[in-house]
Amino acid sequence: MKLYFNPLSTYSQKVQIAFNEKGLDYEPHVVWLMDPASRAEYEKVNPFCKVPFFKPTEDWSVPESTSIIEYLEDKFPDTKPLIPKSGGDATRQVRFMDRMADNYLDDPVVELLFQQFGFKPANEEAAAKARKHVTLTYERLDQRLANQDWLCGEFSMADCAAIPPLFYAQMVAPFDAYPNVQRYWERAQQRPSYAAIKAQFEPIWNGMVAQKQA
Repeated sequence: MKLYFNPLSTYSQKVQIAFNEKGLDYEPHVVWLMDPASRAEYEKVNPFCKVPFFKPTEDWSVPESTSIIEYLEDKFPDTKPLIPKSGGDATRQVRFMDRMADNYLDDPVVELLFQQFGFKPANEEAAAKARKHVTLTYERLDQRLANQDWLCGEFSMADCAAIPPLFYAQMVAPFDAYPNVQRYWERAQQRPSYAAIKAQFEPIWNGMVAQKQA
């Protein structure tokens, strides 16, 4: 099973957390989309040139982080479930929170991050919209986390989606005013499935920031 990913990509990290939670191995293929040679080589595998991209077999591929996790749920039913098997409201809640984390936390945080660090031009209208979405999401998450450790009770796909952007959010949209989100982030960093990933990508990120500021 081949996983094409970038260690700094939040959506790549989302899938890696799921693999770690399930105890599944994969053949890693690191992609650097800003490097012309790496991008050109990857385009031969995935012409859309987005990560993550999963190839469980040579004749089958699965794009997009949520679809990859759904695939793992279906093909490896004896591993730790990240989507409740009971169906009904519990399952819908996990899928809803997954989409909320992607659309209203991850994407806005990345927008703010790219603007702040010069990976894309400044756009105050887009930044204001992103800040609004992040604030609304923090409020929602803080309420949900008031009486539970994870977004949907048990650790789930929703947490795989919500945890990675919080690392970058500290720099562009701090969540100090939301104590339950802060405690959630502290718990997340102790979770082995994420701690292993963070230990790998954080030095790369710190090196990029230092180079950018030099």
